[in-house]
Amino acid sequence: VQLQASGGGLVQAGASLRLSCAASGRTFSNNGMGWFRRPPGKEREFVAGISWNGGFTDYVDSVKGRFTISRDRAKNTVYLQMNSLKPEDTAVYYCAAARGGSYSKDRSLYSYWGQGTLVTVSS
Repeated sequence: VQLQASGGGLVQAGASLRLSCAASGRTFSNNGMGWFRRPPGKEREFVAGISWNGGFTDYVDSVKGRFTISRDRAKNTVYLQMNSLKPEDTAVYYCAAARGGSYSKDRSLYSYWGQGTLVTVSS
């Protein structure tokens, strides 16, 4: 079972990136999914979550209005559209599959993690 995160890169402030998280080995269509990030020198933090059917989403306050999480259950893929990027968004971004159908801000409630993709935003 693998979660493959991709789409990171080096961009200037104000730019956009779209992260993808493709699952293989099993389907996560009935699992909540989340995106977390670990800024340099800081703890991993919740960024966004989406319920199994996409009906519920949530975001950390610092990205509300700029980031959008979505999923394509048929493709077993979750996305994070990031607009108006800021230098403080610089981090390694991880996708994760929750144990149940909902997402959580609690990292311990996620069973599977991707390897991370680096997002660097220059000022």
